Amino acid sequence: MSRLQADADTALWVPVTTSLGWRGRRHRKAAIRMLLSQANRAMGADERPGSGFAAWAMSQVTPLLMKRAAGRVLVWVWKADPELVVVMAQIQEATSQLRAARAMMPIEYDDTESFRGTYLGVGEKLAMPLPPDPRTPPFVTYTWDTGAQFVTITAVCADRERFGLVIGSIDDLARTVRVVDDLTVGEGPETLRLGPA
Repeated sequence: MSRLQADADTALWVPVTTSLGWRGRRHRKAAIRMLLSQANRAMGADERPGSGFAAWAMSQVTPLLMKRAAGRVLVWVWKADPELVVVMAQIQEATSQLRAARAMMPIEYDDTESFRGTYLGVGEKLAMPLPPDPRTPPFVTYTWDTGAQFVTITAVCADRERFGLVIGSIDDLARTVRVVDDLTVGEGPETLRLGPA
């Protein structure tokens, strides 16, 4: 099964995906709280009472959901300020429905530029530092079409003024993402087995 791997700089990023239990819970909770508050703003609502509890509850469930995703989803937060940037990478089967949905995206999504990943080759990058709707947070997406799958990385920033300060580091993280497959290697009489060194 295909899954994602990346070499995130641990001085800048904290992985949310692999932080089970108490480990990384503060960063998980901060990332979820930021995403919830951005969703509230996008819907025109102020921060709702109890959203702190909702962020905590979701932070407890999220690692189990990520574990079930089996490497098909990776998430990081900005180490210095977990509520500033959340980055999510995912791999999806390139179904005809997904291709049709991508073709029907709003015209703003046509304003992409080429972006070269270290392992995935040339893909597309769409940066929206000032989305048309002021309630929408700045974001950037990177997409690669491998033929059988789409690899998509989306980063959401909570602060329009600081988006320009982190975009270079987001680019660096996106370049390290790659697809790995679990392959079963058959063994036959012509297979050369090497012992431990």
